[in-house]
Amino acid sequence: MDQIAAMRAFVRVVEAGTFTRAADLLDMPKPTLTKLVQQLESHLRTQLLNRTTRRVGVTPDGAAYYERAVALLNDLDELDGSMARSQASPQGRLRVDVGTALALHIIIPALADFHERYPDIQIDLGVSDRPVDLIGENVDVAIRGGELLDPTLIARRIAEIELITCATPAYLARHGEPKHPHDLENGHRSVNFFSPRTGRNFPFSFARGNEYYEFTPPHALSVNDSVAYVTSGLAGLGVAQMPVFMVQDQIAAGTLTHILPDWKAESVVIYVVYSPNRHLSSRLRVFVDWIAEIFSTSAVLRRR
Repeated sequence: MDQIAAMRAFVRVVEAGTFTRAADLLDMPKPTLTKLVQQLESHLRTQLLNRTTRRVGVTPDGAAYYERAVALLNDLDELDGSMARSQASPQGRLRVDVGTALALHIIIPALADFHERYPDIQIDLGVSDRPVDLIGENVDVAIRGGELLDPTLIARRIAEIELITCATPAYLARHGEPKHPHDLENGHRSVNFFSPRTGRNFPFSFARGNEYYEFTPPHALSVNDSVAYVTSGLAGLGVAQMPVFMVQDQIAAGTLTHILPDWKAESVVIYVVYSPNRHLSSRLRVFVDWIAEIFSTSAVLRRR
């Protein structure tokens, strides 16, 4: 039995929750994966997994073995990496997940710089605004905005995204320009953004001096993708609070109008996030540092 291969198979089954999903993540036939786990249990003379028709759970012995196995495999991966290359030339594959707007406007345009610095790192980039299960989907690192709901994740704050309240001139010609935030609750329509996780609409926020308002105005449309959100606002479907970096050119061109300019919307904090079970390998470390640098120096974010 290849004990390391069996250990990796067991760890992936625990993280994925099913043999079928683990086999897909490992690109391995399910019978081969099942045999490896069975051989490991036979070798250890203990049952590591409780199997049902729909999901796999760990036994107490399995949970203890999983914790030790993850640490050992991470150490082995890092040892292999350090023997195969210098820290200045990390290599290997990174699975990265990022929201659509950040990917299109900031990260993808800068990736040529990353590959010039680290030509031996392969990036598999998942792009969507849906929440991702880092462990279950075998994702190494994610870049996400807003409140972090999983306190077990390691998160590094890298930026704040400013929001701006705006609407098209055609919309304002039909409905009038609001003079106070609460005007949006009467005679106006908004484009809202709903959480891909909970389905709830995110409220609009307005701050001026000591005044602060937060409410969800009546909406004509609600979406769960940032690019679709901005597109809906540009289509004149209602008032929206959009990321400045996505609409600053349209504001300058006059196709969008900045409304309620004395009122500031609450900004969105951006984090780079990874699981504590992911050993901070050299390739993950240089990527996290590069992402932080890109966001701190981004001309797109700094333009006004």
